[in-house]
Amino acid sequence: MKIRAQFALVFNLDKCIGCHTCTVVCKSLWTNRKGQEYAYWNNVESKPGIGYPKAWEDQERWRGGWVKKGGKLTLNQGGRARELINIFANPKMPEIDDYYEPFTFDYAHLVDSRLAEAAPTARPVSEIDGKKIDKPQWGPNWEDDLAGEFASRAEDRNFREVEKRIYAAFERTFHFYLPRMCNHCLNPSCLAACPSGAIYKREEDGLVLLDQNRCRGWRMCVSACPYKKVYFNWDSGKSEKCIGCYPRLESGLPTACSESCVGRIRYNGVLLYDADRILEAASKDEEQGLYQSQLDLFLDPHDEAIIAEARRQGIPEDWLDAAKRSPIYKLAVEWRLAFPLHPEFRTLPMVWYVPPLSPVKTEIERGNLAASPKNGVLPDIGSLRIPLRYLANLFTAGEERPVAAALEKLLAVRSFMRAREVEGEEGTALLEAAGLSLAEAEAIHRLLAIADYEDRFVVPSSHSESALDDAYAYQGQVGFTFGNSGGQGVSALGLFPDRRRAKT
Repeated sequence: MKIRAQFALVFNLDKCIGCHTCTVVCKSLWTNRKGQEYAYWNNVESKPGIGYPKAWEDQERWRGGWVKKGGKLTLNQGGRARELINIFANPKMPEIDDYYEPFTFDYAHLVDSRLAEAAPTARPVSEIDGKKIDKPQWGPNWEDDLAGEFASRAEDRNFREVEKRIYAAFERTFHFYLPRMCNHCLNPSCLAACPSGAIYKREEDGLVLLDQNRCRGWRMCVSACPYKKVYFNWDSGKSEKCIGCYPRLESGLPTACSESCVGRIRYNGVLLYDADRILEAASKDEEQGLYQSQLDLFLDPHDEAIIAEARRQGIPEDWLDAAKRSPIYKLAVEWRLAFPLHPEFRTLPMVWYVPPLSPVKTEIERGNLAASPKNGVLPDIGSLRIPLRYLANLFTAGEERPVAAALEKLLAVRSFMRAREVEGEEGTALLEAAGLSLAEAEAIHRLLAIADYEDRFVVPSSHSESALDDAYAYQGQVGFTFGNSGGQGVSALGLFPDRRRAKT
């Protein structure tokens, strides 16, 4: 058993208000240079919708992530031979129109124009070639707040096995926000696809980073990432991606997007997992079993045997303490309230989501929601406004049972706390029907509704004094080494320049 600590996040979609503060903070902090105009390491999408870039969830089109072929796990876009064939002309590469052609406005014309009968206008101007744009056609927030006709939004891949025609009617439509960032996966396909071995997974906290010195701009990482969270900087000729705000994490601070979140939907923490079982977890035959197989990777931080072995393998004491207090472990593993985004991509993502509840209180009071046939107390989860199948397609590869159980718990806690605080009632029948104890319900309410800063962000600082010699051991291990010894992508005799920091 190889125990590793992984930095992870949970987003509570029930509280996201779509203000895009996280996007603005990330954009101004990390992607404000030339060539990054279209790059949004953190963005917030409205669902239903096809997202940014267009239809990023459609892996039949983009061939991102991993697939199981012939009993083996392989990149969806093909192996090394296929990469070499397409290395100069990749047909699965998103074009600028799939993102949008970044533009500004000709503000100078408002000041410099001559006196005329009609007021001057500031036309959009491309930030790539400086030419006038007749009419912008797309953008990172084009579908914000359900903008546009339903026909285009209905191309959302999560409508599989959902009767789309029903939700075309205004009174039946539904809406929630989906913030997205790099998932810093346990089994990153971007790392495996990089020909030059520039992408690596940090040993100490699991962040997936990209070495700009080694990047040669092949862009295979862009097409291989199923979440399309690797961007190509057209000015520098390098790929770029979210770095997890590692300078902040190393100082014990949360990511900038989490710190600035107005709705306080973001939680940062640490999970312990068994690195020896990653291939087994990602290789499960049935897609609907991938959520559970990833859960089985995580180790109990309260188990004394696990803690003793983690100490023996060199994990610092404060990281072990952080794992015990981790809000991620509570939400994702202990209470089963949070889920990974599209586990069927087999990358084992480490950004998890608490599914949104529909606006149900008034519907319950009007008697429009039938009682669940399972318990006769809670409303029937299947009759909520947001289709259960849609959420299951988004978070559990179509398996409805775990999502339904989480929604029942969330609904039970909400109804119980409202009855206690507003109506003065203390009945626990709702909690028992959802399989919750009173202590669990109070703990869930505190963490999701009124948690303090130190409860939401449990981030231990880094330990540079005990950095492992193989801190870059993951780097290049599946890339093209071109003669590098040991397949590690690090040697004096290579196609690429020496690393910025030599191994000691």
